[in-house]
Amino acid sequence: MGAFQSENIVGCHVSTASKEECREQILAWIAAGEKGRYFVCANPHSIVAACGDSLFQEAIRHADLVVPDGIGIVLASRLQGGKIRARVTGYDIFWELSNALNRMKGCSVFFLGSTEAELFRIREKMRVDFPGIHVAGGYSPPYEPEFSPAEKDRMAAAINRVRPDVLWVGMTAPKQEKWIYQNHDRLEVNFIGAIGAVFDFYTGKVKRSHPVFQRVGLEWLPRLIQEPRRLWRRNFVSSPLFLLRVFGGKVLK
Repeated sequence: MGAFQSENIVGCHVSTASKEECREQILAWIAAGEKGRYFVCANPHSIVAACGDSLFQEAIRHADLVVPDGIGIVLASRLQGGKIRARVTGYDIFWELSNALNRMKGCSVFFLGSTEAELFRIREKMRVDFPGIHVAGGYSPPYEPEFSPAEKDRMAAAINRVRPDVLWVGMTAPKQEKWIYQNHDRLEVNFIGAIGAVFDFYTGKVKRSHPVFQRVGLEWLPRLIQEPRRLWRRNFVSSPLFLLRVFGGKVLK
């Protein structure tokens, strides 16, 4: 977890830092020119999924920053007498860092994931919102459960060709976390963020829940109503299992 203090939440070491503190540390990593630093988001679903997936466990365990993305993480910290008092989402990190890089000017980013059409919309919106950031490129990988070695090489080559300061990865979990863990050492990039649905939130393809729902910890509810088939399992299976592990003291292997 590098420079961050963290708490053990069901075996996952989650940062206690605010989104502003996260931003400043990431900027320091970028300024230092180190390669392959990365962050992931922790929520009840990802922690439960990692309990049965050793590669996903390793991806989380080796991340330089794990943020408390879900309200369940905040509640678990409170139950344990911890210090996590608010969520820090993937969108928070994307927005905070983009604003900072835009003010600095001269930094570059790369977007990996989604479709070519969506990547085009991201580039166009970034040009308006953050004119001080250079979008060095984007790559839309095939929708496959696993990437072939040849496809992994093509993805790495596309990124290394432009050597961006920041790589945003917007694929489904745990595929994005596993890919980052397996490839970050060979990428010519300072910082990598696994931000999943943030691509769709940013372009407006998927509407993010109203700020009122976000503040009271119910951001998941409108999203569940919008996408019940995709999200029912994480809310009605993973969340109860997570709570059982919190109360039972079970941890990741």
